[in-house]
Amino acid sequence: MGSLLLLSPLFLLGATYSGGRSVRERRAEWAQSPAVSPVSPSGTSAPFWVRLSPELVSVPPGSSVLLNCSSSCPLPENYQLRTQLQQGKTLSGSGWVSYQLLDVRAWSSDVHCFVTCAGEMRSATTRVTAYQLPHSMLLEPPVLEGSEYTLRCHMTRVFPVGFLVVSFQHGGRVIYSESLKHFTNVNPANVTLTYMLPSRSPDLWQPVTCHAHFNLDGLVVHSSSAPLMLTALAWSTESKALTFTSIASLVILLAVGAAYLMQAQV
Repeated sequence: MGSLLLLSPLFLLGATYSGGRSVRERRAEWAQSPAVSPVSPSGTSAPFWVRLSPELVSVPPGSSVLLNCSSSCPLPENYQLRTQLQQGKTLSGSGWVSYQLLDVRAWSSDVHCFVTCAGEMRSATTRVTAYQLPHSMLLEPPVLEGSEYTLRCHMTRVFPVGFLVVSFQHGGRVIYSESLKHFTNVNPANVTLTYMLPSRSPDLWQPVTCHAHFNLDGLVVHSSSAPLMLTALAWSTESKALTFTSIASLVILLAVGAAYLMQAQV
C-alpha cells in the first residue's frame, strides 16, 4: 500500500477567349506559347509556406523562449503572433520575424504565427511546454518493520505535479506505481511517496529504485534515484535500539558472571 504527500492554397487562373478560331489553331497557339501563370501582386505565382521554429520547445517554468517565424512570400503584408503567453521583444528581417516569450509557466501552450501574402493568410504552430524534473530524488534506506520494508522516496521541485507518475522498482520490475493527476498545483512542489513492501527471502539483495515519469503530450521524460539493496539487516530504529539494549544487557550479565566465578575461585 502506498501513500503520497505533496508538500485552402490560392491559385490565379487565366482564361483565353478563342475569338471563333478552330480548335487546331488554338492548340497550335498554345504549343508555341510558354505556359505562364498570371503573377500575383506579391510577385509570386506559387503557394507560399510559413514556418515557426522550433516546432516544440521544452523549458523549466519561468524561462524565456525565442521563436522565429519565416515565410517564402517575397512581399508579406503582415506577420502576426497569437499566444496567451507574455510577449517580449520582436526582431525582424527579410522574410522572418523573431518573437520573445517571457516567464513561461503554463505546462503546455500552442503559439501560432500568421503571415498574409497577396491577400492569402497562412499559419504555423509551435508548442511550448514547461516542465521540471525533480531537482533531487532521494530514496531512503529501506527499513524492516516487522514483516514489511518501508520504502520512502523524496522528490524536490517537480512541475507539473499533475502529470507525474511515481513508481518503485524492485529487481527491475515495477512493484508499485501512482499517478498524481488529481493534484492541480500550478507551482513546482515537493513530493514524497511511501510504500510498504512485504518481506520475503527471495527479495533479499535485490536493488530498489524510485522513478519519476512525465508524459506531456507525447514528450516523455523520466528520472530515477540511486539504487539501494534490500538486506536482512535493514532494521527499524526501534528494532536497532532493542537489539543494542539486548546486547548491552548480555555483556553486563557476562561481566557479572565472570566476576562471580573469579571470586568463587579465590
